This record gives sequence, C-alpha cells and structure tokens, in this order.
Amino acid sequence: MVATVFEFGDFKLDCDRFELYRSGRSVKLERKPMELLILLAARNGYLVTRTEIAERLWAREVFVDTEHGINTAIRKIRLVLRDDPEQPRFVQTVSGKGYRFVIAKNGAATTSEPAAGPVWPLPREVVQSEAQPVEASPAPILPNEAARECVQPSEPRSQGYTWPAIAIVVIALCILGAAFAPNLAGLRERIFPKSRASQIHSIAVIPLANLSGDSSQEYFADGMTDELITALAKSHSLRVVSRTSVMQYKSAQRPVREIARELGVDGILEGSISRSGNRVHMTVQLIFAPTDTHVWAESYDRDFNQAFSLPEELSQTVAKEVKVAISPAPPPRYINPEAHDAYLHGRYFWFNFNSAKTLPYFQKALQLQPDYAAAWSGLADTYAAAGMTGDEPPREAMAKSETAARKAVELDDSLPEAHVSMGAWYLFYGWDLPHADAESRRAIELNPNYSEAHYLRQNILLAMNRYEDALVEEKRAFELDPFVRPWGLGAFYISLRRFDAAISELRMRSQARPGDDTVHMSLSKAYWLKGMWKESQQELEKGLQLESRLDAAAAVHKAWEQGGEKAVEQWGANNVKVHAGKEHTPSWDIAFLVAFTGNKDETLKYLEAAYREHSPSLTGLENEPVFDFLHSEPRYQALVKKVGLPPAY
Repeated sequence: MVATVFEFGDFKLDCDRFELYRSGRSVKLERKPMELLILLAARNGYLVTRTEIAERLWAREVFVDTEHGINTAIRKIRLVLRDDPEQPRFVQTVSGKGYRFVIAKNGAATTSEPAAGPVWPLPREVVQSEAQPVEASPAPILPNEAARECVQPSEPRSQGYTWPAIAIVVIALCILGAAFAPNLAGLRERIFPKSRASQIHSIAVIPLANLSGDSSQEYFADGMTDELITALAKSHSLRVVSRTSVMQYKSAQRPVREIARELGVDGILEGSISRSGNRVHMTVQLIFAPTDTHVWAESYDRDFNQAFSLPEELSQTVAKEVKVAISPAPPPRYINPEAHDAYLHGRYFWFNFNSAKTLPYFQKALQLQPDYAAAWSGLADTYAAAGMTGDEPPREAMAKSETAARKAVELDDSLPEAHVSMGAWYLFYGWDLPHADAESRRAIELNPNYSEAHYLRQNILLAMNRYEDALVEEKRAFELDPFVRPWGLGAFYISLRRFDAAISELRMRSQARPGDDTVHMSLSKAYWLKGMWKESQQELEKGLQLESRLDAAAAVHKAWEQGGEKAVEQWGANNVKVHAGKEHTPSWDIAFLVAFTGNKDETLKYLEAAYREHSPSLTGLENEPVFDFLHSEPRYQALVKKVGLPPAY
C-alpha cells in the first residue's frame, strides 16, 4: 500500500489531503512544489532524476521551461521547510542528476505496510551539496556500511588498550555519528549560526517611505527607490524584483514574510528617506524574510548635491553583505543636482502614465545638463510612446525618438535603458529586427534583471517567429515584474493561437486580480477566438466597466440582446469609425475592430492606411489572430513583405 502520510521534523505531509502541516498548522505550498514534495517523499531516500520530475509534473504541458520550473519548485519547497541547500535536512541535491528526500527514521511515513527503501539520514560522505558537487552513489549508504568504512587498520597503542577494544569504540562512534548527524548539524548551527545574508539570492526593495512631511516629495522617494533597484539589478547572481511589482506594496502595513512570499524572494530591503533643505537622510535595513531576521542596517546623510550617488553606493554595500558579485561602480560622472531632480520628476510621471507631464521634465533635465544619457533615454521613450498611442503622428515620433535614443547610447554605452530605447526604436519604427535583437541582448547583458529588456526581446523574437525563445523571455520578464503585465503570458498564448492555454492562464489571473481591465479584455478576446461567444461577451462587459466606460458596456449589452455576437462585432466597428470622425484614431485600431466583422476589403483598407502612417503596431501583424482570415490575400502578403517580417504562413 502506498504511503499517504509522512512525518519529518515539525512537519506532516498528508498526500490524500494535499496538505502540508508544521506543528499542526497548515502551511501554504503551491501546486507544483507540493506535487514535487510528494514525489520526493514517496521515494524515501532514493534518487529522483530531473528528467523524471519533468516527465511526471510537466509532461502534458507545452512551452514550459522545465529546468526553471524545477529550480523554482525546489526553492519554494526549501523555503517552506526552512531547509538550507548547503546543509540540507530534507532535500538533498545530487549534482547533475536530481534530488533525494531524506526522512529521519523516527519520522518514517505512515502506511499500512512498511515503506520501501531506506528512511534514515545519509552519512555526510554521500550528501550531495550544490556548493561541492561529487559523483552520486547509486543508492543510499546505510549506517552499518558507513560504520565499516570508518574502521581503519591501526597499530595498537601502549596505554593498555587492546585493538579489539579500540575497534569497538570506533565502530560505536561511527554508528552514533551517522545516526545523530542531523541533530549535531542543528546543534552546530545554533552554536555557530550561519550568516543569513549569505542565504539571500533574491531581493525586493520595498518603496522608500517619504519622511520629509511633504507629499510633493513623493517623486523623490519613488525615484531613489527606482535607482536603487536599477543599481542592485546589475548583479548576475541576485534576482531583483522590478519597480512596478514592488510599488504595489508602497505604504502597505503587511508582514515582511507575506510580501516576500508573494514576490518569491528571500530578502527584503526597506527604509525611508527625507529631504530637508539641502540635506538628504536615508535609513535602510536588510531582512532575511523566511525568519524575519534583521541582517544589516545603515543610515546615510548627504548633501543634496551628492544624493544621486547614494543608490550606487548602497547597492555595492548590499552586494557585499549578501556575498554576490555586482558590476563595479561606474566611474563617477558629474550630474547636475537640479538636472537629476528634474529627471526623477520625469520618471515619476512616466510610471504614472502621464506623458504630458513627463516630457517637460526630461527636457528641463537636458537643458540643465545636455550630456545626461538617462534623460535622453527617457525622452526617447516618451516620444516613442506618443507615436504608439496616437498622441503624435508616428512619423514625427519616429524621428524624435531615434535622435534621442542614439544620443543616449552615444553618451553612455553602459546604460541598459539606452539600449532598450534604441532596441524599441529598431523594432517599432525602424522595422529592423536584427538590430533590435542586438540592442535588447546588449541591455540584458548589462542588466540581467531588467524586466523591460526581457519583455522587449520577447516582442522581437515573436516577430522573428522564434516562439520558444520568446516564451523564455516572456516568463523571465514576468518573474522579474509579475504585476506590470499580469495579462502578458495569456496574450502570448493568444499570439501562438493556443487559445485553451490562454483561457486557462487568463482565468487564473482574473481570479488573482479581478480589478485588472486588461486581463478581462484579453480573456474576452481569447473566448471569441475560441468561438465561446457568451463567455466572451461577459468578459467584454466586465472589461469596459473596469475601464469606466459604462456607456459602452451598456451599448454592447444591448447589442448582444438584440443580435448576439454579430451585432456586438458590428457595434464595435461602427463605434470606432464614429470616434475616428471626431478625433484622430490610429488606422491600426480601426482595422483591428473591423476585422471582427470578417470584412476583408475594409480591414485591408485600414491596414494599408496604417502602413502609410508607419504604425508601430504593424510589427505584430502576423501574430494577431484576428487577421488570420487575410493570410491568403495578396494585399496582406505584400504588407508583411513591406514591413520586413519573415513570412509565418
């Protein structure tokens, strides 16, 4: 009979109930890590290879990075079990092969028959450590075997002890050592505690609290938080959660462990900043989240003229504390304090989607300091976004964005943001995929934790029809910044025409973030492409209501009642054309809504108009399923060729 309950340390794993308990209280563990924990525990100490784990847990799923999935699941298991990978109590790594789970003999699995296989701890000689890989033994070495290995021939000493007596003592000590190794290890850790800082491999910077007493200084606190994240993210061995996700916790009075669990990190950096006159005071502390243990704290006092260097200085200190490599601090560059202040203002409004206020602050920064590369990059992004949203004709935005992006790269080739700005221009305006890919790769090389660089490269690879590579980048971008685009993976599956996967993903996201209008609109589209009209209609109405477009929601509801999905599709096409008659509307937007009606000639007319406008959206032409009914049309094929896209159909 298969074991159903395992007890080890303070934990109890109930397989039937799919529950893990610690000291009698339920412990939350996600589905995949729980399935993996059950698989490992059921083997009672025998090796489970990574290949078997992938086949057992991910065999039915497509486009899944199983290597990353296994690593993430193991990390989450260890976090919940409070298991140190360097001195494991439960989950032991067999380097290059897989994992084994070791349960103390007095905590064996509860079954109706004896559990198969060894259930006692392995001796130190065969414990595989990630820090010291050695060839794995084909099977666990039992305590008595370890004892035999400990016996070495020796010349009897002359103190009156005989060799048999010495041998008996040595054997007894070996047996006791093998039996009580975990307890001794735990005792050693209590006597000589290991640095918690060295166990921090991922970190989230909670937004610095503004203690200046002046709400107008919020931009300064947020800006310094952003620059601290950027400086820390240059490490190749430390995962740093991006700005958008950590901003969800601004002023949140929530336990550190809870925030860390939601963001998937083991380190939290939090603090405050205040600016008074010409002085800046910053206080920060580093916390090891699993145990809520204070690791390190420091206070900084600077003149306002020196404040711009604080994030870089602090990032170097944190990197030393957690013992990770980070890029050496760049040679000091003079930055005009007033220009830096204007730049922080611009970034503040950029992240609040207020481009009307963003532009003048970046321009002011450049007036004060013309060689300020970061401000040129911000200016390039602002112009590029204006062309994408229709706030400015794309051809005008194209020229301005290119000039600013090239200037940023020319001034500072080591600035990741500059290469993202340049890569975005090549993709959306230059229609030059090879150069766009080169720029995005350069940005990732400079800052592997830069989520926008990974998201940009996902778009580039998708346009190049390199779908699996694009999925890797999409998942990496989501891991680094899970809150910025909760609809991202679902939209990606829609691009691949994997509508079932898209629906499953987006439904999960809609449950987690019911107030996100883009998630509901994307889910509506996925249902429509699947032919699930009723479900599509319900999500469309939810999305419009969340966008505060109550009149539109009422109108589509009325259209649905009168004529079903055909009436809703026609309403959408008519409404966008009426809107275009009143104010400028990108031709791509009109083509998109007209396409739902199935009118080939009219859809192609607006797509060709989008080409004449040089619409940035045309790089996604082949990855937009609503245009699939046009693939055999020569006019569509000519557009694909003129945009420079590799034919996908």
